Formats: sequence, C-alpha cells, structure tokens
Amino acid sequence: MGGCDRDELREVSAAVLAVTAHRSMREVLQTIVSAARRLLDAEYAALGIPDELGSFREFLADGLTDEQWRRIGPIPRQHGLLGAMLRDPNPVRSADIRTHPSFEGYPAAHPEMADFLGMPIVDGSEILGELFLANKRGGPFDAADEELLRLLAAHAAIAIVNARLYERARELSIVEERQRIARELHDAVTQKLFSLRLTAEAAAALVERDPARAAAELDVVRRLAAEATEELKSIVVGLRPIDLAGDGLAAALRRQADLLDRVHEAEVTFAADPVPRLPAAREEAAYRVAQEALHNALRHASAGRVAVELRRAGPRVVLTVTDDGRGFDPRGDLPRPRLGLASMRERARAAGGRLLIRSAPGAGTVVTMEVPGA
Repeated sequence: MGGCDRDELREVSAAVLAVTAHRSMREVLQTIVSAARRLLDAEYAALGIPDELGSFREFLADGLTDEQWRRIGPIPRQHGLLGAMLRDPNPVRSADIRTHPSFEGYPAAHPEMADFLGMPIVDGSEILGELFLANKRGGPFDAADEELLRLLAAHAAIAIVNARLYERARELSIVEERQRIARELHDAVTQKLFSLRLTAEAAAALVERDPARAAAELDVVRRLAAEATEELKSIVVGLRPIDLAGDGLAAALRRQADLLDRVHEAEVTFAADPVPRLPAAREEAAYRVAQEALHNALRHASAGRVAVELRRAGPRVVLTVTDDGRGFDPRGDLPRPRLGLASMRERARAAGGRLLIRSAPGAGTVVTMEVPGA
C-alpha cells in the first residue's frame, strides 16, 4: 500500500485495534464507521449490514445528530445506489454521487452529499456489509483514499466474523443457562411443590376429624412454601436478562420479536429509532415490560398482529407494544390477574418512568412505557 504514509498506517493500526477490542456486534460496527470517517477525513460515514432478503438489517451513521436521524426517517431498504451495492462486491467512487446512474435522490431532511466512496466488506464471496463515506474535507476522494478504506474494510470483515462467532457462542450459553435453570427448578423446586401439595391435601382431610393434626400439617405447608420461595430466589435473583448483556435493549427486543414471530401464528414486528444505551436497570425494566405485554397479547388477547416499537421522544425513550387482540376495559376490574399490569407499572415507576395503557373491549391494546434517556 504505497499510497499510505507512516501517520496513516499508525491511524489504521489504531482503528484496527479499537475494532478488535469489542465483541458486541453493535460496538464493532460503530467503531468501524467512526474509524472510517476519521481516517479519511469525511463529513459523513455510514455502514450497512444486509439481511436475508437483500435489504439493510442494520444501518449506522457517523456525523449526523440525533435530530437529523429522526428527521431522515426509516433506514434505506432496497432502493437506489446503497441497495444496489449490497449485490455488487466492487467499490464505488464518485466526485458527485448525484450523477451516478443508480442514484435516486435523498429524503427531504437528508443532508446534501456530493463526493462519495463506497466499499464492500467481504468474507470470501459473502458481502458482510458496505462502508459509505461522503463529503471529504478538501475532497474529492482519490485512489489513495480508496486503498486506505479497502484495508480498513478487510480488517472490518475479520472483526465482524469474530463478533458473529462471539454472539453465536453467547446464544449457546443462553440455551445452556436455560437448561441449567430448568434442571434446578425440577430438582429443587418441583419436588418441594409436590410435597407441599400432598401436605395441603392431608391437612384438608384432617380438618374436621383431627384439627390439631391438621394445624400441624398446615405448619409444614407454610415451611415448605417458604423454602420453595427461597429456592426460586436463589435461582433467579440477580440474573439480568442475558439478551441485554451484549448489544442492549433494541437488539434484545428485535431478537425477542423475531423469535415470537417464528413460533406463533400471529405476526410480531419490531421497529426502532437509533436510541442511546440506557442504564442497566432501565433497560431491564423496559425489556420485562415488553415481555409481559407480548405474553398478554399472544397468550390471552388472541392477537393476530403485535407491533413493538422503540422510539426517541426528546430526552426520553418510549417503548410501545400494540396488538389487535380482544382488548379490555382498563378502568374496570380485570377479568384475569395474570395480565400483570400492576407489575408493569411498578417496573416503570422503579425505572423512573411511567406506563400508559390504552384499551377497549374488541379494540386491541396499546402499552406505552416512557423512561428517561440518560
């Protein structure tokens, strides 16, 4: 790479070390796109990761404010030059991208971009993603810039593959952890609950003919119930949802929605704005509220469609779960205590937020949780 001087090589080395220091896919991608913009002195940079349908599964940008992101709207899908590059392993360099045959214009709030450099991130014949840079300071981009970005993309491919492997290993650990908990529940709690049930039945049989023995049996019931409670606490207390440990709330909710969409007849979708990482307690509270709302919609409300959204609203982050199920009257007595509304409200309150529920018989339900964004 004769076009790179010693300072550029030092910058590339620093960028590669920064990328490989992360295992979370989201952290890897954000580090790559930030390093690319800094190395090539561009005003804007973006990185897109394709999904199985040829659209963008993830799309990160650097150089845009949160307000610009919000005004631009949804991430690009299969249109225009960016979509075309997902099917072409060749780089694209243009002094004015607006003159490119595949260019189809910008959304209304999109910043104006002229000179452009797009580089595929490839692993063998697979396109793992695309790096996009625009508006080089003192530009346009030249052949040396292209070669520098090619080098970074090669290292980015290694980092993305490693992050994938790490996430698969983590998913395997999730399965193993669930199996461990299931074993412990069976070994420690199930037997105790069975004993509790038998003792309660014995006490009921003795109530009339031998009240003293019945009272003694009830003492045993109380002791077994307390022991079962402690066993459960020892298994679950302090365990943070493993899905939140890596990429955070948005990625965890997306995985949850994808899983439920596969295993239920109802359509379950997820959409999100770019949101900041929240403190651990708020992420867990929002995740648990989403789980409860999804459970209610799919198991109790007979919903055909459920939509989960995570949005920015000024300084707050808003989680919304909307279903088209049978609904209920939130002002009346709940027909089923298992709806867990009190639990959801308590989680929201403990996280410094609030929970709103809109529903009516036959009109579906909307559960909205708002929490501070920082």
